[in-house]
Amino acid sequence: MTTTEKKMNETLELAKQVFEIEIESLKQVEDSLNESFVKAVDMILNAQGRVVVTGMGKSGHIGAKIAATLASTGTSSFFVHPAEMGHGDLGMVLPTDVVIAISYSGRTDELRKILLPIKKLGAKIIAITGDSESTLANYADVTLLTPITREACHLELAPTSSTTAALVLGDALAVTLMKKKNFQKDDFARSHPLGSLGQSIIPISDLMRKETQIPSVFMNSNYWNILEEITSKKLGLTTVLSPEGKLIGVITDGDLRRAQIKYAEEVFVKQAKDILTPNPRTMASDDLAVTAVKLMEKHRIGQIVIVNDNNSPIGVLDLKDLLSAGFMIS
Repeated sequence: MTTTEKKMNETLELAKQVFEIEIESLKQVEDSLNESFVKAVDMILNAQGRVVVTGMGKSGHIGAKIAATLASTGTSSFFVHPAEMGHGDLGMVLPTDVVIAISYSGRTDELRKILLPIKKLGAKIIAITGDSESTLANYADVTLLTPITREACHLELAPTSSTTAALVLGDALAVTLMKKKNFQKDDFARSHPLGSLGQSIIPISDLMRKETQIPSVFMNSNYWNILEEITSKKLGLTTVLSPEGKLIGVITDGDLRRAQIKYAEEVFVKQAKDILTPNPRTMASDDLAVTAVKLMEKHRIGQIVIVNDNNSPIGVLDLKDLLSAGFMIS
């Protein structure tokens, strides 16, 4: 083994040790879960106010992430720094709120000094701490323990395993609350309107042309009816319907040009059923727009007809609408 390979292996081994220690710590926290977690979930579900998360130092950074996760998954939440809370920001906390306070030692000075004022205010406190006998645990209405054996830091100084444990506990709270509240994709989309994450859960129904915007002719419509419908609706196509209103095909600008070449002057006496392209690509209104993008890319088409369970058109999704919504088309 070369010196370079030896150094690389040593480095990777150190990294793997961190993973192993933190995975072991998470298992310890998982095994310690009990009725206190159930009480914490119920307390948040039944609260008339918001969730206020606080913590000092590294715990504060974890707390900010937990607050953001809760807020984006249906539980109104925000982070307040404990030192700022002691200098006026306690006014942001209401008696109806639930405060999640994070401190592995449970004795952090800045946090300890605001516990009594929070209790006097009437807000409930959920503690995330590694010490069931700490000041924080004694003030808390519910204590969620993070009983890790050791930090991943070989000096046992830098918060590593303890902050990871607190983070995962916060995630467990958020996801459990999501399911208890029946928080769905549409709800998630409303709190994530921008970027690829928001786009990934936008249903077609939010973007499609509807009702009078849908171009349509019947199978016995003549050339001029077809041309007028395609022109007036400005989508470059029209749906073709059976007498019962079911989709039997589409006619595009390209179909009209090909029909003119094929039939010459006789095209003017042809009906929609003679010109249409049968079995067009269709989707349902609750399908995701990102799926429609992939379908358009695969088949090199610019529109998709949206149908209901009876195969009747209820919308048309146009490439321009997807581009306007910020979707990238390759």
